[in-house]
Amino acid sequence: VQLQASGGGLVQTGGSLRLSCAASGDRFRDSAVGWYRQAPGNLREWVTTMALGGATAYADSVKGRFAISRDNAKNTAYPQMNSLKAEDTGVYYCNAAYYDTSRDVPKWFDYWGQGTLVTVSS
Repeated sequence: VQLQASGGGLVQTGGSLRLSCAASGDRFRDSAVGWYRQAPGNLREWVTTMALGGATAYADSVKGRFAISRDNAKNTAYPQMNSLKAEDTGVYYCNAAYYDTSRDVPKWFDYWGQGTLVTVSS
């Protein structure tokens, strides 16, 4: 799976932004998808995940403001980010996690996009 994140940019506090993660390869549709972010000087942190069955989870810092979705027909995942704050600034990475059960020993595979920069100005 190859992932291409896009949609980052400069937005004012309180604004909205929707990122996209376009995937190639068959495994994306059978993968959980998620978003992570890394602020300058900080470690990469988990933001949100959507499981194969559609269940979603969010970090407390974005709960109620972000919404993850996916369109398997387009092989794309999106986080809709609303009410953005300065602390949401960072490079956002999309992730696809695929559990390969065809092997003798099932194994998780993690795929990452290159990241897209979101800057929220106060």
